[in-house]
Amino acid sequence: MRQSSSSSAPASPVAVPPEYAERLRLPWWAWPAGLAFVGLLAAELWMGASGLRSWLPFVLLIPAAVLVLAWLGRIRVAVHDGELRVDDARLPVRHVADAVPLDTAGRREVLGVGSDPLAFVVQRPWIGGAVQVVLDDPADPTPFWVVSTRRPVELAAAILAARDAG
Repeated sequence: MRQSSSSSAPASPVAVPPEYAERLRLPWWAWPAGLAFVGLLAAELWMGASGLRSWLPFVLLIPAAVLVLAWLGRIRVAVHDGELRVDDARLPVRHVADAVPLDTAGRREVLGVGSDPLAFVVQRPWIGGAVQVVLDDPADPTPFWVVSTRRPVELAAAILAARDAG
């Protein structure tokens, strides 16, 4: 049985650039390793102490370690509203000439000996991939950004799609 077509055709979808969001957290194993290290350090400071000195290293060092580990994983990377946002830095994607996904070897080469000292770099050693964002802004002396990411191909595609949509 054939259905009749409706007189009101659906509107064509508006092209919305894909948005991207990621948090550069520490790997799971860094938490127990960091807390074990601080626990051993607190035990070493506690050895043979009595009174206040017996529990003070544990009370001070373990919460400090939790704060430091949380602080190390605080960086957010996002493509939203026509901007690349890395922590509190913002780059309008209209100034992007290209976005190149990098693997570990590519990141090492870009950030190696011949790296440009004016580049903006947010690099986390526990994350292998990165994206090199080449800029096209004559008023900005920064030649490119290098941003760590676990999904470099997706981030590069989101940056270029946001640039092309804007």
